[in-house]
Amino acid sequence: MIGTSAGESIRSIARRLGRAPATIMREIERNGSARGLTGRYRALHRFGANRGGWDAKSGYSAVLAQQRSEARARRPKTGKIGRCPALSDEVQRLLTKKFSPAQIAGRLAKTYPDRPEMLVSHETIYKALYVQGRGELRRELTKCLRTGRTLRKPRNRRQADGRGHIQGMVNISERPAEANDRAVPGHWEGDLIIGKDQASQIGTLVERSSGFVQFVHLPQRRDAATVADALTQIIQTLPEALRRSLTWDQGIKMHQHSRVSIDADIDVFFCDPHSPWQRGSNENTNGLARQYFPKGTDLSVHSAAYLAEVADELNERPRKRFDWDSPAEVLNRLLSPPTESTVATKP
Repeated sequence: MIGTSAGESIRSIARRLGRAPATIMREIERNGSARGLTGRYRALHRFGANRGGWDAKSGYSAVLAQQRSEARARRPKTGKIGRCPALSDEVQRLLTKKFSPAQIAGRLAKTYPDRPEMLVSHETIYKALYVQGRGELRRELTKCLRTGRTLRKPRNRRQADGRGHIQGMVNISERPAEANDRAVPGHWEGDLIIGKDQASQIGTLVERSSGFVQFVHLPQRRDAATVADALTQIIQTLPEALRRSLTWDQGIKMHQHSRVSIDADIDVFFCDPHSPWQRGSNENTNGLARQYFPKGTDLSVHSAAYLAEVADELNERPRKRFDWDSPAEVLNRLLSPPTESTVATKP
C-alpha cells in the first residue's frame, strides 16, 4: 500500500479512497503482519516484499492481500439450503407446486416461526437455483418458476393492444370508491391472454380484494358475442355478493358489455386507453397464468376442466400482500359472517 509506506495516516487514506477509516484499518490488520502465517503465506509475503507493494512498518503486502482474497473466493461455501436437508426438501416441494421463491420464503416464515433453520430469503433460493457450482437445488427446478428461464434477467412488460370506441361505456373514474380501495369483495378485473399466431385465447378474471382467479374458456373465437356469452355464464355462477363490478380495457371484444351487465347483473367499467396499470391485479394475474399457458403456444388445446385446475392452484398460492395467506383463504374470510367476538356490542 503506497499510503502506509509513505507514512500517510489511516484517515487520509480513507478519504482518498472513499472508504471508512475502519475499513482501511481492518484491511491492514488482516493482511499486514506476517506473524502466525503458514509456510505458504510466509512465502507469499516474501514474494510480495520482493515484488514491491510491501510496507515495512505495517507489514502490509498488496500482493499478499490479493493472493489471500483470491484464495478465499475459491474456497467452496455451502449455503443455508445445502446445509439443512429438511429445508432443501421443503423448498423443492414448494417449487414443484410452482410457488415463487418469495412465496416460499414467506410461507416458511409463517409455517416455522420458531425454527430458524427453516427460514430462508427468496434471494438465497434464487442463488441456490442459478449460481453455478452450488448444487443446493436441482437446476431443472428453474422450469417451475414463472419465467422458466435458466438465467435471471428482467422481464419486458406486455404492450397494450389497439383500442376502439365502445358505445355506452362507463369510465373507470366512475367506479365506486369501495372498488378502488379494495375494501369490499366482488369487484373484478378482466382481460384475454392470446396464443400462437393470435389464433387462440383464454379469458382471465381476478377479484380485486382477494386476488382470486377465474379463467374463461374460449377455445374457438373471441368476437364480442362469444366473449359476452362466456363472461355472462361464468359470472352468473358467482354469489350475489361477488357480482359488484367488472373492469376491462377498451377492446372490441367488449362491444356487447351492456348485455353482460344486464344478464349477469354486474356493473361494467372501462379503463383509459393504453393504461394497463389501471387493471394492475389483472396484469399480474396474466403474468402468473403465462407460467401455465406460455406465449407462442396454442391455447385452444386446454379444456375447461384444466383451466379450473390451474385456477385452483393459483388460488392456493400464498401472496405477500396477504401476509402469505392464499387468495382462497382471503376470500373465504371476507365472505364468512362475522363471529360474536368480532361484532362490536352496543353500549
